[in-house]
Amino acid sequence: MKLKTYLFMTMGLLAAGALSAKDYSVRDFGAVGDGRTDDAAAIQRAIDTCSKDGGGRVVIPSGHTFLCSPFHLASNIDLHLEPNARLLAHPDESHYTESTFRANRGEGMMWISGKDLKNVTISGTGEIDGNGVAFMGKELDDSFELKPVTDFDPRPHVLTLINIEKVVIRDVTIRNSAYWTVHLIGCHDASVLGISLLNNLKIRNGDGIDVDHSRKVRIADCFIESGDDCICLKNRREFEEYGPCEDIVVSNCVMTSRSCAIKIGSENMDKIENVLFNNCIVRKSNRGIGIQNRDEGTVKNVIFSNMIVDCQFFSDVWWGKAEPIYVTAYPRAVGNHKDAGWRFPKGATEGKVGEVSHIYFHNVKCDSENGCFVGGDTPTKVHHIYFDKVDVNLSKRTSYEGGIYDKRPCLGEGFIHDATYGFYLHTASDIHIDDCTVSWNEPLLLHQGGDVKRINIH
Repeated sequence: MKLKTYLFMTMGLLAAGALSAKDYSVRDFGAVGDGRTDDAAAIQRAIDTCSKDGGGRVVIPSGHTFLCSPFHLASNIDLHLEPNARLLAHPDESHYTESTFRANRGEGMMWISGKDLKNVTISGTGEIDGNGVAFMGKELDDSFELKPVTDFDPRPHVLTLINIEKVVIRDVTIRNSAYWTVHLIGCHDASVLGISLLNNLKIRNGDGIDVDHSRKVRIADCFIESGDDCICLKNRREFEEYGPCEDIVVSNCVMTSRSCAIKIGSENMDKIENVLFNNCIVRKSNRGIGIQNRDEGTVKNVIFSNMIVDCQFFSDVWWGKAEPIYVTAYPRAVGNHKDAGWRFPKGATEGKVGEVSHIYFHNVKCDSENGCFVGGDTPTKVHHIYFDKVDVNLSKRTSYEGGIYDKRPCLGEGFIHDATYGFYLHTASDIHIDDCTVSWNEPLLLHQGGDVKRINIH
């Protein structure tokens, strides 16, 4: 009877999660954690052993900085960073040799990565530090100079997950990426919950979370600051076998960007469909919400609701002209520098652009130096766009010239010069504007050669 009672109690504790899976501390596998020794080999041993044993937690213990060159994740592990624990990317560029984009070696290398896995978790309240400034050139006014690159860029992406079934990233702080930060490629059933992603706002290409050819993805309760896009949905050509990007939900996030806080595109060779953004705040960004279709893929059935968007001008180093909402479809410019040979279908020298349709904006409050922009190369490329209760307040706060809308990257002229409108419709069809307002603060927004246009739309 006593043995039976003990067994029942043990089973109950396991079911309730009271007994944790086995922990594998990286210190037990030889990691030093002094911030100077390269601990990548020890971390890799802990990961491999944990996965081989059937899974568990690989623990990065508190009170230590673990300098490390690249390492790979494995199935059924939880890489757990205890409070005040830190993983720091090795600053020696020679360690980074595995391309993030396969044969395209001009857009960064991998640091922490995993491929063809199941059940991968990254958790805890410690930090993952990409050591980004170590890979930059000299500091400029609003950016860092990029080091010269031909066909090889050694800058490391922080986290690259390829073809993972069941991903959870929660609670951690990820900071100082030298390139993209969290890149989900061909992943299915992924959750990014409650993380703080804090990149240097002067680092170009420093994306926050990139969802690429992935499905069933939830991003919630995150705080993101990044020089480039905070959250970006796309379909890169290098990974076309993984299919469309669809069934994505983003909620309760706060974002700041020098480029576009929320972006769909610009790389999109497949389709992006069934996407919800809800209850988000964008602050001090160069562009707020952007659909930037530049390839043959399509964007359809996307809803943005209950949002506050605050934008201002930054220099032309960054794409965007303070458009709080931006919905576009223009053919990509003929390839130059790192675009050459990788943006167009194999054998093609120029591209085509797919349709953007059935996009909904509801209850969005915008405060910016510029208005909303909608445009495409033909009226049929951007259609059925709905604005409901979208309020645009135009207020001047920088010395940059107004009356400019940014079409880049595109064939021909990259900018439109005109007056500042609350809603600027370039070439599009079936645009519905209902119960929206446009207002101006003093001083009035002016541009070279004309006045602003005062329009209230009800």
